[in-house]
Amino acid sequence: MKAVLLTQTRVAYTESSFAEIVVWEVPHPLESSAHSYKYRLVFVVDGVCVLRYDNESGKGDHRHTLDGEARYRFLSLDRLFADFDRDIRRFMHEDRNT
Repeated sequence: MKAVLLTQTRVAYTESSFAEIVVWEVPHPLESSAHSYKYRLVFVVDGVCVLRYDNESGKGDHRHTLDGEARYRFLSLDRLFADFDRDIRRFMHEDRNT
């Protein structure tokens, strides 16, 4: 099986912010991941990536915020999307200029 693109979506939140979601189903889990997905979910404000969830090979599932990088416990794609959405809403609530 070759990698299959499941979704590639870009959603504008405001004139200066957007989210981009890219998810692939891969034939074998990436190094340091226990599931068969390769993903990148980013939230960009004024040209700056302020939030990113990804599972770079060798690093496993993790997320980046303005405060740094932390491991992420991947449970399902639905949960990943919900966590990403929650973090975007939290960021937008905290930063009224978004």
